[in-house]
Amino acid sequence: MRVEERGRKENAHCGVSMSRRGDGNGSNDGDGKEEMLKTALDFYIDEHSDAFLYSKLAEGGKDPEVRRELERLASIEEGHARFWREFLERHGVSVPRPRIRRLSVMSVRALRKLLGPGAVVSLLEMGENTAVKKYFRYLTTYSDELSEEERRTIKTVVLDELEHEKVFQSEKKRFHVENVRDLILGMNDGLVEILGAVTGLSAVYPNDPRMVGVSGLIVGVAGALSMAIGTFVSVRSQRQVNESLRERMEVLFRVSPEKAKEELLNRLVEGGMPESVASETVERLTSEAIMKLVIPEESENEVRSALYTGLAYLLGVAFPVSPYFFVSSSLIALPLSVVLAGSALAMVAALVSMLSGISVKKKVAEMVLTGLGAAFLSYLFGSFIDLLK
Repeated sequence: MRVEERGRKENAHCGVSMSRRGDGNGSNDGDGKEEMLKTALDFYIDEHSDAFLYSKLAEGGKDPEVRRELERLASIEEGHARFWREFLERHGVSVPRPRIRRLSVMSVRALRKLLGPGAVVSLLEMGENTAVKKYFRYLTTYSDELSEEERRTIKTVVLDELEHEKVFQSEKKRFHVENVRDLILGMNDGLVEILGAVTGLSAVYPNDPRMVGVSGLIVGVAGALSMAIGTFVSVRSQRQVNESLRERMEVLFRVSPEKAKEELLNRLVEGGMPESVASETVERLTSEAIMKLVIPEESENEVRSALYTGLAYLLGVAFPVSPYFFVSSSLIALPLSVVLAGSALAMVAALVSMLSGISVKKKVAEMVLTGLGAAFLSYLFGSFIDLLK
């Protein structure tokens, strides 16, 4: 699991120094091996930190099942760290025990309290997926330089990481992670839309900040209701479509099981599976298994999704609107509104990047710049309207 992109950090920053025992000839092969060992050192630091993170999360967990699973994962990660330490020592690298970045643990714990265990599960799953890709790339890149035993052990590590990812995927269903998404996206929409609204209104009512604030609240409440209703209708409609398809497939199975199997066969072939393999697969599946493959189960609850989206939207509204109720001029409230909304957008962007596995810096820059850009265009439009009065 990678809570942050640790691969870019320097070894000195982590309190670990890599010193090769040997003469070193500076050849290209030597450079390749140095890179191999440096990457292995990063893996050791990651696994050691992950073991600590899992154990600390287990200590604060209230769900006994999740706590046991985290303790088990911590034990496995400790084994991975031990392998990489022994690997480095076999290759002549001195590996002191790395310092633990307790800030990462504090950040994840804060995220769990703020958004619940579902957000943490998403974050851990994303990290496991990243680890699998890195280990596979390492295995294929340096396969010729690894011993048979090392290759076999690294393959086992990859399988362990895949199993971890599967565990977190199953946990996501328990914690309704889709609602974390609703919360984040709802808050983002509230921030961007209402920041744009109050910015434009500031140009029209520069000396009446209360008018701007009240107008922003009215627009915000209407937007929250619209978002909540839209989410409710969308999720409910998808559920109804799936229920209709499921009923159709049940009728099809009763009337003509072969026709139902033919429909699944066509979908598998369209998805890239060889026809011979698809045909054999379909023949071995039960009717219930075929139903699940043809029609995915919907785990979202439309009422819960609507509440998360609407309330998060209102939370986003509070940041750009609140300054207008405490100052005497809209032009004074405007920069405060932009700073508050920009900071909130940056926090939302950081959460989005952590939950989706993309660069934090890029996502923060993208969301903040687009949000502030929309606000700037709204201000220009408001100024144009003011000229027409």
